[in-house]
Amino acid sequence: MNKSEDFWNKASKNYDKTEERFEYIHKKARENTKKHLKDSHIVMDYGCGTGTASCEFSSQVKEIQGIDISSEMIRIAKEKAVVSKIKNVNFEKADLFEDKFQNESFDVILTFNMLHTVPNPQNIVHRINDLLKPDGLFISITPCLGQKMSILVNLQIQLVRILCKFGVIPIPIRRIKNSDIDILLATGEFEAIESEEIFKGASSYFVAAKKLHKT
Repeated sequence: MNKSEDFWNKASKNYDKTEERFEYIHKKARENTKKHLKDSHIVMDYGCGTGTASCEFSSQVKEIQGIDISSEMIRIAKEKAVVSKIKNVNFEKADLFEDKFQNESFDVILTFNMLHTVPNPQNIVHRINDLLKPDGLFISITPCLGQKMSILVNLQIQLVRILCKFGVIPIPIRRIKNSDIDILLATGEFEAIESEEIFKGASSYFVAAKKLHKT
């Protein structure tokens, strides 16, 4: 087990509770996402965490594949699906780059609240492009910690960055801006069809982007 997986396994115990303070942002992002989902869609929820979004979207799509590197997050997600009697969501401990995920096999790929924490977001976006069908959608919500935030959140982020520097938190936490996401999508050959900055103590950037046809 690597340090990142161990960190997220430990975080899973209180993950849903700690995310409650950002529920306004999460709810708005889910509402925005639902406008783009169809009952024929096969969806991947990359970095699905405890499966809240996947379970909520399940009634609107054909199938959802939720993946996360944390076995404990996946365990909780599976429990949610069982309790809610959801049959069309498959939660699995897996990595985006595993060979079993074939190119052009998903209509929609979601990345909620995680692009600012991955080592190489450029590689992630290019891989997502490969996995999406022609005209597929990449939908993300990303905390943009380089944008405006409350004094309290700013103090919390400063503490987190110190903990990252000393290895207590073994994942990168970037202070990115909305424009960084726009550039990331453009270089990954996506065209944004909807975007919105959502603010509640801190700024998060919602984007739905369409896969461009390669020439």
